[in-house]
Amino acid sequence: MDKDAEIVDFVGDGAVPAGRRKGQLHTEAAGRLRSMILSGELPPGSRMRELQLCEQLGVSRTPVREALRTLAAEGLVDLLPNRSVVVSQLHAPDLEHLFVVFGAVEGLAAELACQRITEAEIAEIGRLLAEMVDCHARKERAPYMRINQQIHQRTVEIAANPVLHSVWQSLVPRVERARALANLDTGRWTSALFEHTKMFTVLAARDGKQLAQLTREHFLNSLPFLQKAPE
Repeated sequence: MDKDAEIVDFVGDGAVPAGRRKGQLHTEAAGRLRSMILSGELPPGSRMRELQLCEQLGVSRTPVREALRTLAAEGLVDLLPNRSVVVSQLHAPDLEHLFVVFGAVEGLAAELACQRITEAEIAEIGRLLAEMVDCHARKERAPYMRINQQIHQRTVEIAANPVLHSVWQSLVPRVERARALANLDTGRWTSALFEHTKMFTVLAARDGKQLAQLTREHFLNSLPFLQKAPE
């Protein structure tokens, strides 16, 4: 494809507004591909074919290539020497190290959040938890995981520590995929929801030390189920 054709393909028939140019297309493409990986729609080891992704996402090669580079930096895909791209594998030893660190990060966030959280924010997280319970009852894993992520994110935001937030953001894509795979086990999914209800009770009581401990345990409890995941 020559440069003029690429520009036409990129902009489309005037359907792409001026504000929705390269950066936004790349961000949207990365977001959609990330969701497909985190949900398990693209399982570990899946080959990501560029042309197929372009058609599926409705964008040209440039945003797709940039999106794949972003996902590679997050550890979600591997860029192989032959220029092919595959969804990265999950390896149990690496996941154990990751979850120990991430549990500590979220545990600290939970402890700090208990010092700052308002009644309105407790009510907000309570509403999110109620939505999670409904999703679990309907066996809707994808929306459950989105709301689950919102609760964890809001806790980190309420902690109001920018360094902590930056570290959390750098780790969360790999952690979310692993947690989604663990929750494919129905028993673990139910147990994880029960753990969230206990964590909310402690959060509402503003018991930071106890919530930090429960948060660390919440992540480590997923590890036995991840050891069953294909490598």
